[in-house]
Amino acid sequence: MNKKNKINFTYLIRRLKGHIPVLIMGGISMLVYVSCWPLLAWLAGKLIPAIGQGNTSQVLKVIVQALLVFIIQKIAQYLQDSLLAKPSLALSQDLRTTLFRKLQKTNILFIEKFSSGDIAYRLTEDVDRVGEVIYKTIQDTTPSVFQLLVVFGYMIFIDWNLSLATIILAPIIALLVSDFGARVLKAAEQSQSKISSLAGLLSEAIQGLPMVKAFAVEEWLQKNFDKQVNLHKKAKYRMLRLVALQHPIVGLIEIIGILTILAIGTYRIQTGDISNEEFGSYFTALLMLIDPISHITTNYNELKQGQASLKRLNEITINPIEISNSKQEIHPKNINGEIVFSNVFFSYIANNQVLNNINLKIGKGEIVALVGPSGAGKSTIFSLILKFIEPSQGNIFIDGYNLNKINTKILRNLIAIVPQKTFIFSGTISEAIKFGRPTSKDKIIKAAKIANAHNFIEQLPDGYETFIEERGANLSGGQLQRISIARAILGDPTILLLDEATSALDVEAEASVQKGLKQAMDNRTVLVIAHRLSTVQNANKIAVIESGKVSEVGNHNDLIKQKGRYKDFFDKQFISSNL
Repeated sequence: MNKKNKINFTYLIRRLKGHIPVLIMGGISMLVYVSCWPLLAWLAGKLIPAIGQGNTSQVLKVIVQALLVFIIQKIAQYLQDSLLAKPSLALSQDLRTTLFRKLQKTNILFIEKFSSGDIAYRLTEDVDRVGEVIYKTIQDTTPSVFQLLVVFGYMIFIDWNLSLATIILAPIIALLVSDFGARVLKAAEQSQSKISSLAGLLSEAIQGLPMVKAFAVEEWLQKNFDKQVNLHKKAKYRMLRLVALQHPIVGLIEIIGILTILAIGTYRIQTGDISNEEFGSYFTALLMLIDPISHITTNYNELKQGQASLKRLNEITINPIEISNSKQEIHPKNINGEIVFSNVFFSYIANNQVLNNINLKIGKGEIVALVGPSGAGKSTIFSLILKFIEPSQGNIFIDGYNLNKINTKILRNLIAIVPQKTFIFSGTISEAIKFGRPTSKDKIIKAAKIANAHNFIEQLPDGYETFIEERGANLSGGQLQRISIARAILGDPTILLLDEATSALDVEAEASVQKGLKQAMDNRTVLVIAHRLSTVQNANKIAVIESGKVSEVGNHNDLIKQKGRYKDFFDKQFISSNL
């Protein structure tokens, strides 16, 4: 979605076109509801003189008529509110699903700029706030505006001279509401920024709580949390104070207006320009303006808060999505797995090369290990293969096809990754291995057997239907990693990416996972990021990556004989492991 198609309230209102029948019925109910106000004012004009005259029969007659009008109005109000709630809620749901779909297509570099808590807040609280504004605009602000127009039109009909005094006050109230609205918008942006920071910290705190306890730094975390809570409280208070100040000021102007109308009205009654009954109707109608003005004022403030939320949501919509050249795309059904890096450069920031002229050929069915210090660019190579990012210069080829020309979804179906840090969604083990892909129970079991996971799964109380708790809290690291391997190979990928899949495991767990990995690598092209060089000695090829460059390539024995950087790394690890 480019800047021209950015989400705004006009865009959202257009999305309501699918609910035209409901909106029409709600609109008819709204017209009935609004039309009752001048009728009630007219009846009030008849009631007041009747009370003054002690005309009981006339009073009862008017009361019955007013009661019938009230009943009709309240039925219409119920129909209006209930009917118009449905499209408003549908719009919120549509907005949230649209944004989540957009988020899934968004370039991975953008997503990494935000904390998970911040993104979650935008797709929950910010979307809810926008949906609430839409609902109130349809269900409350619109009838309030109509009520103002209809009632004020009735007042002009009774006495247009008297209405001039009311008209003079309208611009003053409008200017005040507008000025306060601009201030509320600024304060709302600051408040929402602080609550997003708080949500981000809270997300980190929950995930990092075991580490916090391990280092006994609960006091430090509490101080950080208290600081963010206090910043949000101050920002929120500034906004609420503005809203609180607006109501008495607008209310004071309304009272001045009412008293002015009373004074002028008394004079016009004395001069015979208006009757008691007409002035009673006129004054009742005037009082009927107070409630819609109050509603419009409140809703205008909420509109400004909604605009602040829209601004934050548009930070998602206007960011680049993963590029797809649909007209030139290639849709291979299968690949052999040959990968060639040709003069590949990449940088996240201008003039700061992460990869510098990478040239590397990986043959079909080869096991190739990428070794080197942290930050050398090994993970970036994986991101390039998965098309999370694109080379700044140069090309990557798979089976001779330029990677940029291959359909992204098809490519990723032919490649699988086992990450260093296992992430598995909550759900059953079957669901975790399946991972949203159509498959059979037999294929799930087959994948689990290859990953050396079947035996431990069968020993669990519910077997493959055992529920994995959030962050895999009820399974060991080795068990989770083997489920991760089963998930990777379920789709029978041609290329397998292993990001140091055993580095965080103990010796016993590592042995189980290594067995699963060895079985998973059969008949596949495999790239391994390795920090433990003992795990890659049997690789067909080892590429040493330093400062974004390939400094050495060869098998273990060849590189040891060269006595270069690989041998230095190997000797240091060998010495360390024997200390």
